Amino acid sequence: MSNVPANLSYTKEHEWVLDSNGAGTFKIGITDYAQEALGDIVYIQLPKIGDLVIAGAVCGEIESTKSVSEIYSPLTGKIVAVNGDLDSKPEVINSDPYGHGWIAEIQIEGALPALLTPGQYAEITA
Repeated sequence: MSNVPANLSYTKEHEWVLDSNGAGTFKIGITDYAQEALGDIVYIQLPKIGDLVIAGAVCGEIESTKSVSEIYSPLTGKIVAVNGDLDSKPEVINSDPYGHGWIAEIQIEGALPALLTPGQYAEITA
């Protein structure tokens, strides 16, 4: 069974969301379930700082030894930070998806979309 931290929100596409600062900036990444399904991650195409992203739209790509998958933005807003460490060490997503394996930070525009609670996400990944 995959790890589903209680302090995060989730999407059906297996991304997680963390309120970074209480001022509308949110850290995002892929879930433990997603990294496990992908297998060994070998490359990630990060969004660029300044990119405008839309909730539910593709904002990057992740490649593993098994497949290539799209990363969907869980929020609408502007990319204000990316995890540049993933350029040289994308495998960190496998070992620490909720910590050092974060992907980007988004400054949201407007209201937060409906996201899954940890309990709801755990149900769909059970």
